[in-house]
Amino acid sequence: MKKKITKIIFIFFFLSILFYLYQQNLNKEKQETKIKTSLPNDNLGYNSNVLKDVNYTSKDASGNEYIIKALIGEIDFSNNNIIYLTDVSALIKLNDSKNITINSDFGKYNTDNNDTIFSKNVIVNYLDNKINSEYLDFSIQRNSMIVSRNVVYTNLENVLNADVIEVNINTKDTKIYMYENNKKVNVKSKN
Repeated sequence: MKKKITKIIFIFFFLSILFYLYQQNLNKEKQETKIKTSLPNDNLGYNSNVLKDVNYTSKDASGNEYIIKALIGEIDFSNNNIIYLTDVSALIKLNDSKNITINSDFGKYNTDNNDTIFSKNVIVNYLDNKINSEYLDFSIQRNSMIVSRNVVYTNLENVLNADVIEVNINTKDTKIYMYENNKKVNVKSKN
């Protein structure tokens, strides 16, 4: 009699575990399906929340205004201050100068310090100057904009190819250089 009761308890326990695992798996599949259908692509390298029509505005101590917009934003669960952006545009309204616009396919925005990384098909416009590249690191804290990877700078008179362009946002001081000492910045006149 004890053996029968033990067997029944064991079978009941085993079936309960199987049922629990089945429910967990079913819930996980539903959750993954829900996440996948809300994302623009199926590349899920991290856990995130998806936002549409993202817009962030901030001002620094000097009164310069920074506006970042994106078609899609994904909040990284491992760091809530990080938002991965798609189809990004930025407007930088400088008090003592003209506006700077930045566009890129992707971005990484830090809501804590407003620093932004723009990547893939980056286009920067300032007055009659245009910079195309694959990567731009914009930092309000450092007061800098570092443009790199396949950098092409054009203005009304010249076309310049370089590895890096660094701009101090406050002073407008600019450094243009190559990573390797034996390579030189290439400048061509349009005339």
